[in-house]
Amino acid sequence: MRWSTGWYGRQLACWRPRQGRLLADLAMWQCGWPAGQVRTATGRNVSLAVIGDCGADDEHLDSGLAAVTNQDWPSLTKWPGSYLVVARTGATLAVIGDLSTQHPVYWCSAESGLWWSTSAIALASMKSLPVDRVSLAARLACAQPEVLGSRSLFEGVHRVPSGHLLLVNPDRASTIRYEPSKYPVHSVQDAASKVRVSLEDAVDARLDGRPVSADLAGLDSTTLVCLAARRNPVHAVTFANRRLRDDDEYYATRTARAVGSVRHTLVEGGPSAVYYHACCIDLESLPLTDAPHAYVVTASIKRAVLGAVAVPGGVHFTGSAGDGVLATGSAYLADLVRTRRYGLALRHMLGHARLRSRSPWRVLRQHWPAAHGDLRRAWHACARDLRSPPRPWEPQAARPVSWTPLLATADWMGRRARADLADAFDEAAEGLTDSPPSLADWSDRQHLVDIAGDIAGWRELALHDHGVELAAPFLDNGVIRACLTVPAEQRGSPDQYKRLLTNAFSGAEIVPDFVLNRHTKGGFDGVSYGGLVSHAEGLRRLLGSSSCLADLGLLTPGHVTDTLGRAVTGLPLAAGALHLVTAAEVWLRQLDTAQSWWERMPHAAPAG
Repeated sequence: MRWSTGWYGRQLACWRPRQGRLLADLAMWQCGWPAGQVRTATGRNVSLAVIGDCGADDEHLDSGLAAVTNQDWPSLTKWPGSYLVVARTGATLAVIGDLSTQHPVYWCSAESGLWWSTSAIALASMKSLPVDRVSLAARLACAQPEVLGSRSLFEGVHRVPSGHLLLVNPDRASTIRYEPSKYPVHSVQDAASKVRVSLEDAVDARLDGRPVSADLAGLDSTTLVCLAARRNPVHAVTFANRRLRDDDEYYATRTARAVGSVRHTLVEGGPSAVYYHACCIDLESLPLTDAPHAYVVTASIKRAVLGAVAVPGGVHFTGSAGDGVLATGSAYLADLVRTRRYGLALRHMLGHARLRSRSPWRVLRQHWPAAHGDLRRAWHACARDLRSPPRPWEPQAARPVSWTPLLATADWMGRRARADLADAFDEAAEGLTDSPPSLADWSDRQHLVDIAGDIAGWRELALHDHGVELAAPFLDNGVIRACLTVPAEQRGSPDQYKRLLTNAFSGAEIVPDFVLNRHTKGGFDGVSYGGLVSHAEGLRRLLGSSSCLADLGLLTPGHVTDTLGRAVTGLPLAAGALHLVTAAEVWLRQLDTAQSWWERMPHAAPAG
């Protein structure tokens, strides 16, 4: 697993990561990163490092030293790409992750200083710190990674929230917000050119001579293929399993014919290319990741796809996360009601009702409670619900919209776990000092952090199995900033599919018009259902009474049995909840076989 770590303290470091490469000016180590993705600049009493895919050239990095001296931290996050920043001026150290936390930052205190790292597991292993059961319960219960603020998945390891940096000096360590909680507002038309440029820069930052492969399916991934093909041959791949019932294959094949420099491969995948195959049949082959992630469920599919096109040392583009910045869920309807924009709210509710074949009044009823609440009240409401008996299952889409919706996984937990999580929600609500400005802003940013955690898991799979770097440009800082300046009601408008991307590339002669005019989206329901049926027995064993989750009180196995029974009989079921608990169970089992992360220092490292 790739990771970075560093020491700040009054005494010399006693430990170092195994097989780590020391960057002495910053008292930090790089583990598993290729030399080309670790770049530094130094000056008089000032140092800077960027780790990852960063589009800054040497001149940009040298000019960044002035920003470090002036402690102008936000300017260091505005280069294209996805990267970690570590900067030092005098006795002040700043560690800055990206907005989506693809490069997360954690820290823990030591007797004479502080360790920081991009790996929570590594920090926890130093002191043999246990899993934070309540924090893991929160992840399972609502899939919003930041509901418990700075708590990580391990007791004693602190997490730096998205949009914040870790600032350390001799007096204290603190997390400082570097990103505004709300962006300036721009219309789709005004933001379109900036969105296009930010995506062009994001793709170009990865085109550095490495072989390029890419997913070619929906509108988002197709856009990235077209951008990469301007400058580089691209080997594009489409998963075309017979269980899929969509038109991705048609559009992908047509795009490959229309765009130069694109070689196209269709992958059927075979009988193992279904959900749950790897975690039920070949769990030991899955690489260790720093947190649970959804791609353990689809690992066999990703392996089939990457195996057809990936070249060791290459870069593979995915359009994943495009939905998170180019569109939005319907939660913004509650914001329209709360801010008394009733005419616009009515028009949008009518549009969403038509799309989902529902009554407009039902849409209104679902959004009405959230329109008259805020995040603090929502967390107190979660606590009350958790102290009540578990709810009968119904599809999540049928439940009222909430700032923090409790998923079916919350109802699968034991009484003690629910009570402890309720206490944590109440505590978080009382300690909330930075309330988000709107439901849509909060939901969108949590969704991006959740996606980034999943993609981090996929990235480890790609590196472990194929030696290829996974690139998700829609999660780059510049792309997020450009897209989220457009209000949610414009990005989520029901009358035009992904109008922001369409406006950004219309007339640019980069993405074919027939792609931009597409209004359909593929789905994996058939592949998911096939995996549930064929691996039902394996899931019962994985998630049974002897599971790690059951031992922690986070899963009552009878719920899994009921869910699998519904799958076999073709009834609606809590598929998302099953994905979550499967990913968490696999992760907990992997922790028992985790590597040895640290070794004693044979000589001293630079002091803080």
